[in-house]
Amino acid sequence: MKVKLSGSETIEVMPETLWDAIIDPRVLKKCIPGCEDVKEISKGKYSMQLNLKVGAVGGSFEGKINLSDLEPPNKCLLNVSGAGSLGTGSGTARINIFSNNTYSSNIEYDTEGEIGGLVAGVGQRIVYGVARHLIKKFFSEIKSHFLKT
Repeated sequence: MKVKLSGSETIEVMPETLWDAIIDPRVLKKCIPGCEDVKEISKGKYSMQLNLKVGAVGGSFEGKINLSDLEPPNKCLLNVSGAGSLGTGSGTARINIFSNNTYSSNIEYDTEGEIGGLVAGVGQRIVYGVARHLIKKFFSEIKSHFLKT
């Protein structure tokens, strides 16, 4: 099943600060919903473990993230792949960050991926609903992270 999502969020920090957070494994572990672990394997390459529920189906995933086309602190391309008890997934996310003003950044994302296995079997409407919820939760956690620092 193909999945495409895009959107943007305003975060009340400078682009450099936001960039540093979204490539920090400790911040990612706290902010990615269902994330149990994120490890930097090498510069721009991460492994992660997730425990997620999609519809009535729950399970764990192990995955890899590779950052490319880096232009810190403004843009990058994320290549993601993973597999687990719910199925498989792979995709890309183009990330753009720019300053709104002295104290605010806008982060835009444009994603495209493919999922298979049990998770694809729950149906496109549910998958998109869960994906939008997870993105909303991630950005909520990022915003909370900056309020605590």
